[in-house]
Amino acid sequence: MEIVVALGMAVAVVVAADRLMLWLESRGHVNWRRTGPRRLNAEPETELELLLKDS
Repeated sequence: MEIVVALGMAVAVVVAADRLMLWLESRGHVNWRRTGPRRLNAEPETELELLLKDS
């Protein structure tokens, strides 16, 4: 019976971690499951890059 409780707790931890990562992904903090890798040319340029590009 103890092993069933331990496995249940392990599953609960994994599911909770997955839900946390999906929530963080919806806020734009991480890429987890639902979004693919971002294209580098779609990223905004930094101010330093803009300064160096103009010269």
